[in-house]
Amino acid sequence: MVKHCWGRERTVWVAVLAGALFAGLAPAAQAVGSKSSPVRLGAAPATQRLSLVLPLRANLAGLERFAAAVTTVGSPQYGQYEPIPVLARRFGASTADRSRVVSFLHHSGASSVRIDRTGLFADATMPVASAQRLFGTTLARFQAGRASRFVAPTSSARVPSALGGAVTGVVGLDTRPVLSGQSAATPATGHFTNVPATFSADENTYSGYQQRSGTGVGCAPALAQRGFTPNQYLTAYDYSPLQSLGLTGQGERVALIEIDGYRYSDLVSFAQCFGLPIPAISGFGVNLSHPLAPGGESTLDLEALDAAAPGLKEVDVYESRDRASDVLRSLTAPLQNGSRVPEVISASLGVCEPELQLSIGSNGIRSAEAALALAAASGISVLSSSGDAGSSACIGRAGPIDALAVSYPASSPWVTGVGGTNVELNAANQISAQIVWNDGPYDLAAGGGGVSRLFARPGYQKGTVPISHRTVPDVSMLADVLPGYDIYCTASDCAKASAGNPWIAVGGTSAAAPLLAGGFALVDQTLQAHQKQNLGGANSLLYRIARQDATAGVFSDVTGSDNDLGPYLLGGNHRSLGCCSATPGYDMATGLGSVDLAKLAVLATATQPAIAAIGLTLPGQRPVAQSHLLARVSCSRRCIVQATAEIAIAGGGAVNVRSSRHLLLKKGSRTVQLAFSGTQLSTLRSALRGHRVVTAHVFGELLDSGGNVEATSAVQTLRIRK
Repeated sequence: MVKHCWGRERTVWVAVLAGALFAGLAPAAQAVGSKSSPVRLGAAPATQRLSLVLPLRANLAGLERFAAAVTTVGSPQYGQYEPIPVLARRFGASTADRSRVVSFLHHSGASSVRIDRTGLFADATMPVASAQRLFGTTLARFQAGRASRFVAPTSSARVPSALGGAVTGVVGLDTRPVLSGQSAATPATGHFTNVPATFSADENTYSGYQQRSGTGVGCAPALAQRGFTPNQYLTAYDYSPLQSLGLTGQGERVALIEIDGYRYSDLVSFAQCFGLPIPAISGFGVNLSHPLAPGGESTLDLEALDAAAPGLKEVDVYESRDRASDVLRSLTAPLQNGSRVPEVISASLGVCEPELQLSIGSNGIRSAEAALALAAASGISVLSSSGDAGSSACIGRAGPIDALAVSYPASSPWVTGVGGTNVELNAANQISAQIVWNDGPYDLAAGGGGVSRLFARPGYQKGTVPISHRTVPDVSMLADVLPGYDIYCTASDCAKASAGNPWIAVGGTSAAAPLLAGGFALVDQTLQAHQKQNLGGANSLLYRIARQDATAGVFSDVTGSDNDLGPYLLGGNHRSLGCCSATPGYDMATGLGSVDLAKLAVLATATQPAIAAIGLTLPGQRPVAQSHLLARVSCSRRCIVQATAEIAIAGGGAVNVRSSRHLLLKKGSRTVQLAFSGTQLSTLRSALRGHRVVTAHVFGELLDSGGNVEATSAVQTLRIRK
């Protein structure tokens, strides 16, 4: 473990062995968009160690049904999320299967064997020689084009018969990097020519314009750049009314999934320029032994999130390599990190669906969906950028591929896919015009969107989307690189693009997703203040608002331009790909439109179910003699509770003790123990022998599925005697 401490930051680097999101095998085959098949170089080194993940037999159908029920507005179970350990026991692999898998892997020479916290996967490490023998395939070394060398099976692998019925596949035999389905945030470097000063709402060829509109506020070096400043996009999307009420994310945790690192000093410079505090930040590596090098992606995401929700309790940054297995694996890491389960997860990354299908197969995709369903079932909002390659999400060495495709995980029905727009602001920083992000003539980039090949239309899109497939995005926010977002970044990719100037204007849907994630945290804080359930999987609520409260102004419709890069693709036929144009109402270029956060908070408060009422009473007892306090906690309906005692000792001294957490399946009560440690008992006995007054102040705490306190009961007082 390596710990970094910079000023007010608390960053802890921890290697997280996260459960994989998927199963399935793919032989070394031609990747989407590549010009030639990989070249076989020879046998894989017998001693090379492989990090493997084995998806376990689990009740995936039951998990998805439960997740749908608790995230669908109008369902009797809406908002009744359950903690991840409870879900893992209920829908994960059986105890017998878990034991059988662990025992077999140990006896087969594997190391670092464990069942992950979700109950969906087993992790193990083993050398190539053992993996070949165990899974009945030959592993070889390959190289594809200019990509790094990798190991992959030369034939289909099989699950050992001893694991039959307990394991559904294996991943990790193929170590190749997989092409990303979206580019990183693209710096607006100033090399563009003939860019208009502004755009009109009916423009249908490009969306970028030279200098920001509206009124920027900040330090002089930032204002010298052309990008939008935080006061502008926070006003444009109506974050400011919430922040002016003191709602800046206090008590909320957001997790970012990243494929590069960051410098904390960059965040400090950004925050000082715009007068922002910085939340505590913790970094976690997914199958990494050390932090990744700083990059523009993480820097942009953290600074956009800081602007949106500067008062967050904590930001957890999960870093992984850019191979699809690592990127997808990182999505489960926040679900397994003990008491640090977030309310919101934002992933500014993706893989195009054809590449995903090629790499992990249908069974693997089903396992990936199970992990995302688990997040939804536990009340976590998951957002993902829809990509920066328009409706052609697959990327080759020369850019987007001349074929329609969308990006995963944004295309998952359990994820809120965030697309891209550009805006023109008036002097008061209100949106005077907006358009689909499409800088094809200048930068070969546009907001991702289109029709999923993998997923059927989810229930929440019925009545809005006429076709029978899942479509993305769901909503859109500012993403254009022109004018872009002003950020402070000293990472090498930023420095290269800006000739060494740390202030740079950048964009991408990878900025739109964390911006909206911060907004969801503000909405969750608003809901908590009104004793309402948090957003969780928000798509059902978003589409319901669009259908039933269209005049409330939560969504600003985008009707100008498209995200079709077909005419500009290098090596393409310079023809339109046929998707996707902005139209009145929902469309596959911008979804429901951009989001007004203050109005979303109002509608969500009116719609979300109330959290349970919690009470606590104290039975007669002798705590010191019994070595624990007893408390009876009650809930008005299904809830997760614990009891906490703050024990004051006259003349100085205190003892704090807390019970374990308990899930009450229905309205009722339960007696819980608050056990004292040996040291605490000694302290209390010493105080009582000295005839000092000892008083316990005990209260119940209502928790969300991540263990965060949503409400407390009235305090009950107990005089503790010998």
